[in-house]
Amino acid sequence: MEALFFSTGIVALAEIGDKTQLLALLIAARYKKPIPIILGIFVATILNHAGAAALGTWITGFFGADTLRWILGGSFIAMAVWMLIPDKLDDDTKLLDRFGVFGATLIAFFLAEMGDKTQIATVALSARYHDLFMVVVGTTLGMMIANVPAVLLGEVAARKLPKHIVHRVAASLFAVLGIVTLAI
Repeated sequence: MEALFFSTGIVALAEIGDKTQLLALLIAARYKKPIPIILGIFVATILNHAGAAALGTWITGFFGADTLRWILGGSFIAMAVWMLIPDKLDDDTKLLDRFGVFGATLIAFFLAEMGDKTQIATVALSARYHDLFMVVVGTTLGMMIANVPAVLLGEVAARKLPKHIVHRVAASLFAVLGIVTLAI
């Protein structure tokens, strides 16, 4: 259960102000159809994070416990630093119009998550907890916790959230996890 709860919390915090949350706001403002947008985010996240978690689980077979501990600890600390760097969103959703609301959302979110903080976090969390299913459920739930309100409440909610504080809290959690991983 620790994998589920930690994965949910860390990804929900990491997603606040992230480019995919900004993308959720952009798509919601453009299409004004929350159900297909939310479903597109959900499917894209499951596909993306399942692949990332599988990679994290697979990687653990190639390294000894001590080497893996240093890699994971360093990765979590690097994530802490990365959390403090604001995201910017490059908008070119015109190409996605032909796929409809669900398809546009699914494609945009899947591509936006490639190499994103939450995808890298999913790889590291899966390697750390060795529980692919709970990590995918947790990271997907974290993405939905952060993005569904963005879709439903739109830009007003995004302006009221103190992104810099949320990013600092998430960075602190990654740093603590990195230090704990290195200390074990």
